[in-house]
Amino acid sequence: MILDSRRIPLTGIRLIDEEPLLDQLDLVRINLPSAFQEAEEIVRQKEEILLQAEEYAQQIIEAAERRADQILDEMGIIRQAEREAQQIRQAVQQECEAMSEQTISEIERMRLQAQQELQEMRSLAMQEAEDIQNGADDYADRVLVNIEQQLNDMLKVIRNGRQQLQSDVPTPRNAHTDAGGSSTRTSPNSPKK
Repeated sequence: MILDSRRIPLTGIRLIDEEPLLDQLDLVRINLPSAFQEAEEIVRQKEEILLQAEEYAQQIIEAAERRADQILDEMGIIRQAEREAQQIRQAVQQECEAMSEQTISEIERMRLQAQQELQEMRSLAMQEAEDIQNGADDYADRVLVNIEQQLNDMLKVIRNGRQQLQSDVPTPRNAHTDAGGSSTRTSPNSPKK
């Protein structure tokens, strides 16, 4: 729309039809907030998932430590407690890593999807803007063709009127001079005074 608009000579200024441009800006303004809200929701969900994973990991660690203390108190076997605590830590770490990878993968998928939808909306908006511009050009061309036809018709009427007037003007063959002075014989088609 902007690139197709007319440029004011000797300046870098372009003349743009205000209504289609404002319509397109409104369309973009309406659609963009939803895409940003979706992105913010994705980030918020990621933070919540990571927070839940950390809380879950902390709970498991605390449970493991309690279990280790219990084993140590009950059986006095330090190595067994350390071994079980280490196993729990590794299991928790592996689970957290798996959850983190899954969360990151899901967030990336949602980000790509949101980006694709935004690109599709942008393409649709550009296509609609181009269609509006083409429709406006077609309408303007039809109006100008109509005006041109009307002007041609009026020009024909004017030419016919002038030809009629010129054909009504007396020619030298229609005029004669008598002995008392000059007189002009009017043709039957000449306008009356």
